[in-house]
Amino acid sequence: MDSLRVERNDGVVTVVMSRPEKKNAIDVPMWHELADTFLAIERAGTDRVMVLTGDGGDFCSGSDLAGMKGDDKLAFMADVSEAARALHALTIPTIAKVDGVAVGAGWNLALGCDLVVATDRARFSEIFVRRALSLDAGGSWLLPKLVGLQKAKEIAFFGDIYSAREAADLGLVTKVVAPEEIDENVATMATRLAAGPARALSLTKRLLDASVEGGSLEQALRAESSAQVNNIGGPDAAEAKAAFLEKRQPVFGRGNLSNASS
Repeated sequence: MDSLRVERNDGVVTVVMSRPEKKNAIDVPMWHELADTFLAIERAGTDRVMVLTGDGGDFCSGSDLAGMKGDDKLAFMADVSEAARALHALTIPTIAKVDGVAVGAGWNLALGCDLVVATDRARFSEIFVRRALSLDAGGSWLLPKLVGLQKAKEIAFFGDIYSAREAADLGLVTKVVAPEEIDENVATMATRLAAGPARALSLTKRLLDASVEGGSLEQALRAESSAQVNNIGGPDAAEAKAAFLEKRQPVFGRGNLSNASS
């Protein structure tokens, strides 16, 4: 995978978009690679946290449409949608680590992650309208859920550029840090999540996602009950109880996670 790197360290898998000469713009092969990588991470069930980032001081400048022919458009969009779908389907916590530009589909990939950590020089835009395009990569679904319908329309209609702090004020960035601090901040966050109870984190993620996907309160309560029964019967809950009684930090299991969200 020339345009994508996958690195693993102690339960944290880092996916690096690597076309720095194009500000990590995603062409057709790279969309395939992203989808395949996300699907492979989910199937393996051995990683506990995923970090998505870009090479060369930028996150991602969106899709690379250069050279696309008319007949390729529908197939291209199917690839974009498959990658966005596979990212959303990941049951482990996901962190977008953003420096430089995150625009168009690049911003929507960041928004598709559970947490977004950005440097104070990062810039964000739903730039599509400036190119006479509409939202893709899940943006039309994500934005209204995150900021409400009217604000989503403002962001999408004008395609303005937002600083990291402006995006954070809108609730679209979790944390803003100095460029020299982002590696340490993301590593600390990922390490904490990787050391946490995998099943409980996965089920919590699923419950929170379901709450904004059109489910009713009654559906949420049923899902919460099922998830909590799953948690209570698992080894992580037993370890948490033992650690509390013994006045020590819990050490959660590091086994295969394929059944964590069942």
